[in-house]
Order: sequence, then C-alpha cells, then structure tokens
Amino acid sequence: MAADRIELRDLRVMGRCGVLPEEEVRAQPLQVDLDVELDLSAAGASDDLDDTVDYGALCALVEGTIASRHVALLEHLAAVIAERVLEDERIEAVTVALRKLRPPVPHQLATSGVRITRVRAAAPGGTTGFARPSGSAGAAGATGA
Repeated sequence: MAADRIELRDLRVMGRCGVLPEEEVRAQPLQVDLDVELDLSAAGASDDLDDTVDYGALCALVEGTIASRHVALLEHLAAVIAERVLEDERIEAVTVALRKLRPPVPHQLATSGVRITRVRAAAPGGTTGFARPSGSAGAAGATGA
C-alpha cells in the first residue's frame, strides 16, 4: 500500500439509510470521512491536478452515491462508496467512515457509524479486485440502525 494519503473529513450529505419505515422516505444527515491511499509523488513534483485525485470529484462521487438510493445498513452504503472510489485505478486503498448524526434510538447517543477499509488486490490474470486488509473483520463498530 502507498504511504501517501488524501484525507477528507466531515463531508455532510443528506441520505436515506435505515431499517425504520421513516428512514426509507426521510433523508437524514450523514457524515463521511475518506482516507484515500495512492502514490502522490508525481503530484508533489508536478503541482498538476492531473497527477492526483480531485478532492471535489471525490466529494461529488460520495454525495451522488448516498443521494441515489435508500439502503438499510450503513455497512452496505460504506461498502458501495468504497467500491466506487476504487474504480479509480490509481487508488490503492480507501477507508470510509460513515456516521448518522441523528441515530434514531431512544438513548443518549451522539452518532452511530461504521469504518471500513478496502484494498485493491491483484487477481489472477492481471485483473484487479477488492479485498479487506489482512487481519480485518471489515465493518466494525455499529449497526446500521
């Protein structure tokens, strides 16, 4: 994996996510952090946007992914975002942290969320696929409710 990383924090997007009936129809505020791992040495030398990943394009991709559908689980939505980010072949790995800012539970809970990491893996025949990092259990931390 590359030692270089683009970090995007606190992107806020309205999305429909959850298993409760009202969560299927009413958008709620979600917060996203992305850690995108890729080689940034060319961009560091050239100062050219074409040698890196456009931060605004990443934000638009995340926003569009969240806004385009209702999903039951934060885990699923985070995985879909990770897959879409990894469609850029320059990106070697991505960590997606996704939180509900108003979780619909009757408890004193500030946020609920998941953090997943997906790594580009070379597959037989030279094609690429996606994998969880070794030793990872994948999504962790919270449920999609």
